[in-house]
Amino acid sequence: MTSRPSDARPYDRGPGGGPEDPHTLLDRARRLSAAGGHPAAGGAWERAAKALRRVGGAITPGDHADALDATALDCRGGARPAAETLFSRAADLHERSGLLGKALISRARALATGPGPGATACAGLAELCERAAALHAAGRATVAQTATVLLLRSRTRADLLDTASDPAAEAAALREELARLVAFAAPHRADPAVLGPLADSRALLGRVTAPEDPAAALAHLRAAVADHVASGRPWPPTETELLLAGVLRTTGAHAEAATVLRTAVGSGEENALLRTADGARLRLALARTLEGGEGLEPFGGHEAPGRPASPRGEEVVALLTEAVRLSDRSGEDPLLGVLARLRLGSAHAVRGRWQEAATVLEEVLAGPPRDGDEAARLRARAWLAFCALRRGEPERAARQYALAAAEARLRADLQHGAALSHRAAHALGTAGAPEKAARAYERAADLWRSAGDHGAAARSLRARARQVRTAWGAARAEVVLEEALREAQRGLRGTPEPAERDRLRAELVLIREELTELLGPGGAYPAVGPAGVGSGTTGPGPCPGPCPDPWSPPDPYEASGRYQVNVYGDVGGGRPSAAATPRTRIQGCV
Repeated sequence: MTSRPSDARPYDRGPGGGPEDPHTLLDRARRLSAAGGHPAAGGAWERAAKALRRVGGAITPGDHADALDATALDCRGGARPAAETLFSRAADLHERSGLLGKALISRARALATGPGPGATACAGLAELCERAAALHAAGRATVAQTATVLLLRSRTRADLLDTASDPAAEAAALREELARLVAFAAPHRADPAVLGPLADSRALLGRVTAPEDPAAALAHLRAAVADHVASGRPWPPTETELLLAGVLRTTGAHAEAATVLRTAVGSGEENALLRTADGARLRLALARTLEGGEGLEPFGGHEAPGRPASPRGEEVVALLTEAVRLSDRSGEDPLLGVLARLRLGSAHAVRGRWQEAATVLEEVLAGPPRDGDEAARLRARAWLAFCALRRGEPERAARQYALAAAEARLRADLQHGAALSHRAAHALGTAGAPEKAARAYERAADLWRSAGDHGAAARSLRARARQVRTAWGAARAEVVLEEALREAQRGLRGTPEPAERDRLRAELVLIREELTELLGPGGAYPAVGPAGVGSGTTGPGPCPGPCPDPWSPPDPYEASGRYQVNVYGDVGGGRPSAAATPRTRIQGCV
């Protein structure tokens, strides 16, 4: 910094109305940067720089580097691409100032945030880690600085785990690396500067451990929270709290997870350093936890449509309403607002508030589609169709189901395309359009065949036969039922799984019953052994047929890999993979 001008004047007034000169602001910015990632550091440097310029002063290269670091750390959402350049400039300035440990951290952050291939970034970070170790051995880099560089490499490796040829082996190697990092930093925990990277290292170790050993992950995450508190850092450890609650959910400890998140939400109300987007995420995660971790289901979930809402249900709605408000105020990530609205709309829908639900869900569909929101748009349409059916508007429901089915097919999602086509056909039948309904059921059957699900195809064909009979007569309906019979028999021959064979036998019984009714008692078809009714039959109801899991397709933030974290803090999505999950109904289907 240049020498202070003799005519320096107070630049600003603090919260109490007293004068603050540029050097007071500069000292504050330095303290916040020294705290290591303080969320208010970027704004403090900006105020200090403006104040100095007004009185003709300037900051030193070292201060300028700290200001660039703080600004880059604030780059989120659409501003994130600018971070790499800012970190690189900061590194150059740190080197000019002789602060080699800080320079390595800035260069590591530039690599970690850059757009280059992950393998290239990892190679560059490995080289920086070697330099950091050498500087530390020579006494030119502190333990905290060295640990931070090592942590940045580990984070980059963690983000690439699911792309490795052997993710489990790579995760095991990374856990060993993180254990060594913790062992390196822990003896120096008396230094508050070390507690920050130590806490973050333990949190990352918990994340990478969670898929294999949730109990060990909980121990790492609890230690990470304790280290964060001990470090004196005034901002909340939101990412670690979300991870902790997410792992608790996977172990079935929903009450403890809710306590963690309620505490985080409550402390955030008094903590000005909690980012607005994080406040929205905490509320989304708490709502998910209160719902039991499986989302809202309008069929057999916690609350049936139209029934009086429970106190817990009202808390969920209040949390999601606030999440929408905070995500809008943040403006950091449009998909966060999409998700909050989708969840709020579905929460209204399962409580019978059809109009409120439709209003919120239509906001999900407002504006042009964005990359990453396809699944949310699909589910918003399914929920809108559900609400339209409940309001006695089957034509509108059919349009929304058909649009959702089209979006599913564009994503090459045959299962959901078929299920939603089946729903559209049901809505068309309810609207009194049997010809259109029959064609929609035929499309659904074709999609089920393409997906290899002959039992579902048979059910769609059986439903089609009813519409064909209404539109064109019994003779044509008989042809369709015989096609359904062949489809179910084909599936029975090719299915070794006992549960699916029971479902197919049950479907054969239903098809034969309808053929018998169509042909009269003399034309009855022989039975096909035990029906196995119960485990997989749809039974009576407005819309028979299987649908995929209620939380698939994944929402915009469902984790795409075993070691990745979604918006709620779940590692790997926090639930079994779709292939291992029993089929139920898709959200928004009746």
